[in-house]
Amino acid sequence: MNGSAPSPDAVGDWEDLVTTALLGTDRRPPARLAPGRPAPVALLDAAAEATVRRRAGLRPAPAGRRPERAPEDPRPVLPTAAAGRLAALLAERSGGTGGGRRGSSPDLMELLPQWLAAANGHGYAAPAQALPALLDAARGRTDLRPAALAFAGPRALWLARFNPDWRFALRSAPGGDAALPDPGDAQAIRRLWEEGLFAERVALLGALRARSPEFARELLAGTWPTERAEDRLMFLDSLRAGLSAADEPFLEKALGDRSRNVRATAAELLSALPGSALAARMAVRATACVAMDRSGDGPVIVVEAPHECDSGMERDGVVATPPAGRGERSWWLGQLVEAAPLGTWPGRLGGRDPREIVALPVTDGWEGELHAAWCRAAVRQRDARWSRALLGAPSAPEAGGPGAVSLAERAKLLATLDPAERAEWVAGFIATHGLSEAFQLLGVCAVPWSAPLGRAVVDALNIARDAGSYPWSFSGVMGLAERCLDPAEVARLQSLLAIPDEHEDAAPGAGGYWAEAFQRLVTTLRLRAAMAEELSPTGAAGVG
Repeated sequence: MNGSAPSPDAVGDWEDLVTTALLGTDRRPPARLAPGRPAPVALLDAAAEATVRRRAGLRPAPAGRRPERAPEDPRPVLPTAAAGRLAALLAERSGGTGGGRRGSSPDLMELLPQWLAAANGHGYAAPAQALPALLDAARGRTDLRPAALAFAGPRALWLARFNPDWRFALRSAPGGDAALPDPGDAQAIRRLWEEGLFAERVALLGALRARSPEFARELLAGTWPTERAEDRLMFLDSLRAGLSAADEPFLEKALGDRSRNVRATAAELLSALPGSALAARMAVRATACVAMDRSGDGPVIVVEAPHECDSGMERDGVVATPPAGRGERSWWLGQLVEAAPLGTWPGRLGGRDPREIVALPVTDGWEGELHAAWCRAAVRQRDARWSRALLGAPSAPEAGGPGAVSLAERAKLLATLDPAERAEWVAGFIATHGLSEAFQLLGVCAVPWSAPLGRAVVDALNIARDAGSYPWSFSGVMGLAERCLDPAEVARLQSLLAIPDEHEDAAPGAGGYWAEAFQRLVTTLRLRAAMAEELSPTGAAGVG
């Protein structure tokens, strides 16, 4: 309980004692020195007396209001074995063993995201005793927050109000909208939008965008002129979810925004709508630059890049000034082609399909620029047909189509394909080219990896091992395999656990490292299988 403040005299006496203690009794003897007592002892006696007086002189204040009870969590109780596993995973949240060799033990912290995803898939409630550790883990790793807070549920939000370190949970509630007003309470929603903190407004807009796009857009339009430029940019980005033709009028107005970044984002969103007026304007500009020439031995694509960037182009999101080392005309051309609907090109280039168009020669060295722009357009417009054409066959030289000039671009193109096709392409890439460039491509594949992809990864690791390659070069792929390989692949890994014979030119100690790494992979896969079984509704009995 709180009490009233001590009297001014008591405060002065206490401050005098503190000053004496800081300076030392040799330099400043106590004001009231008891006869026959050494100065340090007298100082301690006086401090003890003053402490008693300070405590006895406090008058009790009214008791504070008791906190409300934590809300009930109606979800099913977590099975006993799964609750024990969660405790073990959270105990490892400090993050593994640090640098150097990892040994053969699994990295439990890296399995926590998978465990949380599976637990949320079953709809379990978090054990009350695990909530503090869950909140600490989510605080330390932002990538864990959505899944951790969804699993932690309403009790975690109640608990977060008592610890400033956990306040982030109140700004990013489970599912994005658990702490938001009731969907039917339009007045409360408008009040939060007009008076809430920035993070609360972002969460509100994202949640409304998912369930009522028109209302979300109406709110944003109502306060748009008064928002800061950086806030307008963040709010505009929320329109990516569920982007539709209904957003076009608002985005067209945003093309006149005073912020260049806001204009560029609005233009990007409009160009992702192939039926928008901006996409049509860009198509006119792009087709004026790219045409078919049939005058030679065979058809070729000819390119005449823009000679200027006029005000209309700038309003539609074309950035006039190129990056250092980039020519102006190629820079403008790339932006026009990237923003034009891909459906424009078959009619412009002789009725050919995307594969045939990509196979056409391009004059005067413009092929790389043109195909790279088509790559960006395929990713922006989520066009799988063009992505396939630009990717090419996974067994092709350097494993890319003419437009896939980097691993990052290939990974983005792959993300437009369905998961099965994506995995098949990456498996073919690995079978032909090995794992040296596969890490980024594996990162876009669905988890767990399909059987063909898993076999391709294991076979490539085995080939690298038998060749005496430096094992440390494959540690990233090994880490991915631990999290993404189907546990059913364990049987195929048994033969790889022995230490292989080392070639004369092999890296020193490589054989032992490979055996250790495969042992860790097998152990981790078995652990993942056990985790899945523990979370199964037919598993162990629940805990309260």
